[in-house]
Amino acid sequence: MKHIVLTGGGTAGHVTPNIAMLPRLQERGYQISYIGSYDGIEKKLIEELGIPYYGISSGKLRRYFDPKNFSDPFKVLKGYGEAKKLLKDLKPDIVFSKGGFVTVPVVIAAKHRKIPAIIHESDMTPGLANKLCIPSAVKVCCNFPETVSQLPPDKAVLTGTPIRQELLNGNRIAALEFTGLLTGKPVIMIIGGSLGAAAVNDAVRRILPQLLESFQVIHLCGKDKLDESLQNISGYVQYEYIKKELADLFALADIVISRAGANAICEINSLKKPNLLIPLSAKASRGDQILNARSFERLGYSMILEEEQITDNTLYNAITELYHNRQSYIEAMSKNQEMDSIEKILQLIEECRIK
Repeated sequence: MKHIVLTGGGTAGHVTPNIAMLPRLQERGYQISYIGSYDGIEKKLIEELGIPYYGISSGKLRRYFDPKNFSDPFKVLKGYGEAKKLLKDLKPDIVFSKGGFVTVPVVIAAKHRKIPAIIHESDMTPGLANKLCIPSAVKVCCNFPETVSQLPPDKAVLTGTPIRQELLNGNRIAALEFTGLLTGKPVIMIIGGSLGAAAVNDAVRRILPQLLESFQVIHLCGKDKLDESLQNISGYVQYEYIKKELADLFALADIVISRAGANAICEINSLKKPNLLIPLSAKASRGDQILNARSFERLGYSMILEEEQITDNTLYNAITELYHNRQSYIEAMSKNQEMDSIEKILQLIEECRIK
């Protein structure tokens, strides 16, 4: 049986594209194993699907000063040793990496075990983890056409990002039953990512009374970011993280407010949901979300409100403008000829795996 090791972790965005590929990998007869961190979000998400999961030591490689910068390199070295042993025992034909710092020791170990590794970069510019992995990879998949020129020409392949097909089959009625919201009043869905977005959460909650005059609100606010004082407000529901019911919630949403992580915005685009993107500030990141958002803005898929521009008025005005102009965004996204990213990646895997 053909055997593939998937790896990726740290945030849900580094896991969900791997999850999106599982059904078709299984249809093609692949045995699937997963390598992630000991206790990252990927562990729970993958084990729930019944995929064999193996944890390794993982450290974060930071661009800024932090006392952990002195200890984390040793965690990465430990992770490399563990990954090398796992790959020897598992004997996969190929490794597919979706990114996150846990993947660095896995991809490097794969090269040393002479196992081909394909990596995937969703953002406009490669992150530090993927930059470290590129020399050890046989191919580098990317999501944006603009990214191809930043990668080695013999490795770069434009594939787009794998989208979970179940998201396309949401049920509005099921979402109404799940949330307790009513028909006849438009719904805003706010997504801050699996870890949440404190700045977005706070800004939305400040204007909640205004919003609820015209809208209902589904708020996916991230782990440990529920506001207990808002639990019983009519027209407002909040959840830390949603998995099973996410497709139904998307089906119910009229507009979406989101960070601008590449996987999230590609899913929103596939669903043709008018969206307001609030990218992570360049002060708190390498600026990749801003680049992602600007690309979608140029194509007419998204509105943007940068974090530094958020006030009660700018946020409320942007939301109402987006809702009133929602049809123009739907039309722009509908013109997009999406490639079958999963099929393209699977073909690459077939070409590159050890025969």
